[in-house]
Amino acid sequence: MPMKILKGTVISNKMDKTVVIAVERVFQHPFYKKTIKTRKNYKAHDEENRCQIGDVVEIIESRPISKEKRWKVLRIIKEGEGQ
Repeated sequence: MPMKILKGTVISNKMDKTVVIAVERVFQHPFYKKTIKTRKNYKAHDEENRCQIGDVVEIIESRPISKEKRWKVLRIIKEGEGQ
């Protein structure tokens, strides 16, 4: 089974070696046909603390690293403004 890869935006980097990624998903409701936008937050492992707020990153599924961390930062696609 291949590992999942998601693309999202860094919304927090206050923890050591951990970033919070917001992944947005747009889909159409099966019955009402309305476009729905949902957002889910994932905690991802960032070994070198390179990610800044606003960066667009790819995260990959991994073994459990801590209670809530099950993802690793694969690469930084686009650097944001940062704070």
